[in-house]
Amino acid sequence: METSWPLTRRQLVACAGLGAARAGRLEAAVPPLERTPGSRVRLALNAYSFHRPLTAGAMSLEHVVEYCARQGLESLDATGYYFPGYPSPPADAYVYRLKRKAFLNGITIHGTGVRNDFAVPDRAARLRDVQMVKNWIEVAQKLGASVVRIFTGRRAPEGYSFEQVLEWMVPHLRECADYGARHGVIVAIQNHDDFLKTAAEVTRVIEAVASEWFGLILDVGSLRRGDPYKEIETLVPYAVSWQLKEQVWYGDRPAPVDLKRIKQLIERAGYRGVLPLETLGEGDPETKLASFLQRVRAVFGA
Repeated sequence: METSWPLTRRQLVACAGLGAARAGRLEAAVPPLERTPGSRVRLALNAYSFHRPLTAGAMSLEHVVEYCARQGLESLDATGYYFPGYPSPPADAYVYRLKRKAFLNGITIHGTGVRNDFAVPDRAARLRDVQMVKNWIEVAQKLGASVVRIFTGRRAPEGYSFEQVLEWMVPHLRECADYGARHGVIVAIQNHDDFLKTAAEVTRVIEAVASEWFGLILDVGSLRRGDPYKEIETLVPYAVSWQLKEQVWYGDRPAPVDLKRIKQLIERAGYRGVLPLETLGEGDPETKLASFLQRVRAVFGA
């Protein structure tokens, strides 16, 4: 594990957590998130739903804010990809203009996100991505956003084991979480069927990082190594936000998401917070979102 000596108490706890996991014991180094009893969700949107028009320049984040206002959605994950100059942070003037636009339309910008890769063997490349995450933590703070979504990595590189990658990855994740704590921004990994494929792997990383400022963006469409609802149930206690998608997967077989079952899992775990929708695939994104939003509202009553 790349770190300095002597080890801090937190680093010792993390090392112990990794060691326990290697021995086959998944022991929590940090408890699941504490919340007031009960459950409440606020329907939100992940800007990635408009990926094609946003990347083509046919739409801007300000247009996405207007869409949320028209549809009665309460909040927006303004993904970093769609800010001018990404991956470099945008000018403050742009950030504050978007923040003002959202406020005047009654929309909360709850989060943003970047695409990093901490699973590459090149340490210099990983450190560049650590700095990028830090830059976007500062952007989130300026936006008034509470969470920055990041990834662990695309895959374990050839010639390296999962264990070896964890040893260099966890300190990077912890450094990002510590920086987020100093700026009042939670850093959250998205499970994305990439380096992390199962709920057990996700919780192992969260527990190894062992920070109150580190959590999970629960992507219901990227758990493909078993019963997706059992995997989701395991992960809800660690969720700080979601990506509620139209489909779940049983291996390589997609199936329409069972929204009533998702609602039950949310209520059973006592999740409170945003529930962002994300639609993917071919077709007009506004049409797809309108259809999915109708289904979601029929179940959640929001």
